[in-house]
Amino acid sequence: MIKRFLIALVILGILIGGLAYFKLVFMPQAINTFLASQKPPPATITAEAARSEEWIEHLPAIGTLIASQGVEVAPQVPGIVTALDFESGQDVPAGKLLVQIDVAVEQADLASAEATLLEADLAYKRQTDLLRKSVASEANVDTARAKRDTAEASVNRIKALINQKSIRAPFAGRLGIRHVELGQYVSPGLALVTLQQLDPIWVDFPLPEQNVGKVKTGQPVELTVDAFPDQIFKGTVTSLDARVSQETRTLLVRGTLPNHDRTLLPGMFANVSVLAGNPKTVITVPRTAVTYSLYGDAVYVVVPQPPKPDATEDEKPAEPALTVERRFVRTGQVRGDRVAITEGLSPGEQVVTTGQIKLTNGAAVRVDNSQQLKPPATLPLQ
Repeated sequence: MIKRFLIALVILGILIGGLAYFKLVFMPQAINTFLASQKPPPATITAEAARSEEWIEHLPAIGTLIASQGVEVAPQVPGIVTALDFESGQDVPAGKLLVQIDVAVEQADLASAEATLLEADLAYKRQTDLLRKSVASEANVDTARAKRDTAEASVNRIKALINQKSIRAPFAGRLGIRHVELGQYVSPGLALVTLQQLDPIWVDFPLPEQNVGKVKTGQPVELTVDAFPDQIFKGTVTSLDARVSQETRTLLVRGTLPNHDRTLLPGMFANVSVLAGNPKTVITVPRTAVTYSLYGDAVYVVVPQPPKPDATEDEKPAEPALTVERRFVRTGQVRGDRVAITEGLSPGEQVVTTGQIKLTNGAAVRVDNSQQLKPPATLPLQ
């Protein structure tokens, strides 16, 4: 009885061991062998050759447009506005009368002062004539001269006050919105209207400390504004600040641009680029070709695979098999839809431009540029 039990136990162990070997060893090996023999079809991608271009280094910055001359027109003396000779937004020449403040009292004072001056001048001439005849003393002449000079100074003071009440444009430019009305009482320093000289116009922008050695006066400047996204405005660097800001470690730079049609206005936000140095040869690829990650920037390079050495002419494919190689690169400046590659790529190498998400290193691919993405005519606002 025990012998039979032992034989049954041995047979059961053999069955369990065989089943375990089938499940844990044989079946996984068979599945792995089957999967290894099943190669996935080549992934369809688009590709483009890296090309060599001549680029001038651009130093990007964010700037603000500033009028080459800009003031708030304000009175020096108080009074009632009696005349307005301008409209909001008007272009005016230098010396144009803008606002007239009431001068009735000053005109009356001027008439009185001029009469006093005339009397003092006659008295001075009379005393001078008497001195020549040795009838008057020099003291009388000096007194008469002092009275005449005092009266003349009084006349000049009243004329200066009248001129202060005639507010004129200090330079040619464009007026802003009017902040004064006829009959309004104005006090000294009250802003009546702004005056901006728009041609030429300045753009002030900061550059990082590491770019200080690359920028100098006379270099070309290009800028764009959101109001006119399709236009590029050109000017030159005209001045550099004398110090680097300790707070931001940036250098303030000023550029000057012609603005004959008054398109650009003070206060506008501007994307600025300083064209620094001479053109340099760089390798560029489409921006869509670069994959950015925490481990570094990379591109997929299309690599043709040579045919098998023992393959016959009939077995050789009509086109060479293609695979991709993931290659880490160092990127440089971005210009439009292209990015410069400073390290890791050679001109003429084919890089994958779309379809990278389904690729791994060494994956087989098929190039079909008929499915290439095209940028929209109008880019979305950022």
